[in-house]
Parts: sequence; structure tokens; C-alpha cells
Amino acid sequence: MRKRYRMFVTAVLAAAALFGALACKQEPAGAPEQASVQAPAAGGETMEIQKQPFGNLPDGTAVDVYTLTNKNGLKARIATYGGTLISLEAPDRNGRFADITLGHDSLAGYLNRKTNPYFGSLVGRFANRIGGAAFTLEGVAYQLAKNDGENTLHGGLKGLDAVVWQAEPVKEPGAVGLKLSYLSKDGDEGYPGSLACTVIYTLTDQDELKIAYQATSDKATPVNLTNHAYFNLAGQAEGDILGHELMLNADEILAVTPALIPTGEILQVKGTPYDFTTPKLIGADIAKAAGGYDNCFVIRGGGGEIALAARVSEPGSGRVMEISTTEPAIQFYTGNFLDGTITGKGGKVYKRHSGFCLETQQYPDSPNHQNFPSSILRPGQVFQSQTVHKFSVK
Repeated sequence: MRKRYRMFVTAVLAAAALFGALACKQEPAGAPEQASVQAPAAGGETMEIQKQPFGNLPDGTAVDVYTLTNKNGLKARIATYGGTLISLEAPDRNGRFADITLGHDSLAGYLNRKTNPYFGSLVGRFANRIGGAAFTLEGVAYQLAKNDGENTLHGGLKGLDAVVWQAEPVKEPGAVGLKLSYLSKDGDEGYPGSLACTVIYTLTDQDELKIAYQATSDKATPVNLTNHAYFNLAGQAEGDILGHELMLNADEILAVTPALIPTGEILQVKGTPYDFTTPKLIGADIAKAAGGYDNCFVIRGGGGEIALAARVSEPGSGRVMEISTTEPAIQFYTGNFLDGTITGKGGKVYKRHSGFCLETQQYPDSPNHQNFPSSILRPGQVFQSQTVHKFSVK
């Protein structure tokens, strides 16, 4: 069994086992409810999980939002629709909190693809792109939905970002969390196999937001799960992100076609605008990178073990975010398609480069490239992945 299928996070797996089966059950529409679960933290502080209604889908299905708060005041809000991280509040060097993710104040903004380019969503069954919206597996050709020109993107027309997940609070020492579960049925968006997915968001008192992914399938199928949060460490919509300083722990990048489909070639970044092996401003070489980054970087070590993938800092606020992951690659995207037509939280207009994404993942289009690490999950195996966002100031 490949390294990424190993059971590497004992505490997370224990939490997953505690809450049982992975199938998703939609809450019926009805009277809104509020609930709060409190857990004692060191020093007498209280960590909290709060549940509130977030609206209803057109068919009446209820959507809730859960707020996780750690002992230091960091706050993550997660909606059951798409498993969406709708806000993340973190302090600057002076202790002032701000929301550092792009998104919407209400459910309506997330239901329309024109106003929701996957803000904070869990994406899959296969994140990123599959060329030609097709692949062949075990001699069988599979045709997927074409939702990105001739290609498929982030799971298709209705991927995991556009469904309602079952949610259950998770309590563990020094952390509060939310377990989300969903069963994607055989044939969904053209993919084979019934895929049982679990994602656990955990907010620790070390100011870490951990995202642990697990999946099983009854048929061989490609799997690539990630979170698509757009960050701006100055605060959401507080200018562009070109003055952020970025380090990527990656010496290589995947070559792509103009449609952003990998060619199969892996290139060295040294001496190119894509070299972030030493920290530099995101905007330093962006003009030489076709005016914006949307590229898959190969993380040193190749995945399997938790390893540092990226570090970002914002000079004005002093906020720092470090991303560690067990995944082999990370997609760096600088909000190139934000064009001022989307109005987000607080009535803020999102212009080009208003946010950046760092999506930990498998290689895009890997089902069509034998030289890429395999993303195929087979019956009896467990897909297992973890990404940690750690916040601090300097």
C-alpha cells in the first residue's frame, strides 16, 4: 500500500472511528436550531463549538454553520454546504483580529458559480483538472463533465463543493473540531465507485487549523481532495496579495498547456519566475509568469510524511501562515480570474489578486500520466491525507 494510504494520524483516526459511518444524511428543513459545545482549555480558558443555521437550499435542505473558537480567540467558521471554510479570524502583531479568507456573508453567494469560484470549499472527487474530461482505468474509459473548456475541474458540475455534508462536533484535548461526512455514489459526475469521504477540521490551542481527509471506495477510482480557501493575511479584501512574502518548499513545477493541463514534463524552478525556494514577494516576478500564478509545485520529499510546504507572511500585519502536508504537491493560485464582478463579505469587491490559494493535493491529471504518482484508490485501501495551517505573527 502506498505511503499516503498509511494510517498516520492516530488521534484523528480515533475521532473518526468514534463518530462511526461515513454516509451523508441531509438535515430536513425545519425550525432553525442553535447549539454550543464548550470544552475546558489550559489556563481556565474555554474552547467552543457553536452551531447556527445558515439558510436553505432551493429544495429546502437546511445548511448550518459551525464556529470553532480556540483558547487564544482564533475562530474558524465552517458551513455544511461544501464543507466550506467561510471565515478564519486571526490576530495581527498588535492583537487585532481580522478575517483572512475571501467569501460571502450568506449562503446565496455560495450557491452561484459566478459568485463563488470555490471560496473555502472542499473540492473533489478530483481537485484541479483532468485533461479532456476523461481517463481510462483498468481498461474502462470514463467520461467526465466538461466544466472548464474541454476539461473537468474540481470534480465537475456538482462536486463535493456543492453538496451538504453531515456534521458532528469533535472534542479532543487542546482542540475543537468538526467532522464532515459524505457518500458520493457510484457514477457521480462520471466517476466509478461509491466514495465514502470524511474530512475533519480541527482548531488547536497552538493556533493550527488542521484538515484531515479520509476516503474509501468499493471500486478503483481516482481521488484528490483539498480545500480551496482564498487567503489575504492583511484581511479579506484589504488590497491585493502581491506584497505578501512567500516561500515554497519546492524545486520543481509541472509543465502545463495553455489550458493548464500537465504535459507530463517536470521542470526545475531555479532561475525562473516560479522559484520561491527562498522567500520573495508574490508580486516580484508575477509579470514574468503571465501576470499570475496558477501552477502545481512538487513538494520536496514527495509526500507521505507531514512536511513543510509553504510559508507566507504579510509585512503590514505581521501575520504568518505555515502550511505542512502529507500531499506530494501544492497548487499556487493568485486569484487571476477575480475581476471585480464579485461582491464578497462586508460588501467588499474582489479584484484581481485579492487573494491567493495554496491547495495541497495530488498531481493534476494524474490518471492520464503514468510517470506521476498514482492517485487511484482501490477497494480495501484507505486514502489518508493531512494538511496543517499554523498561524503566528512576527
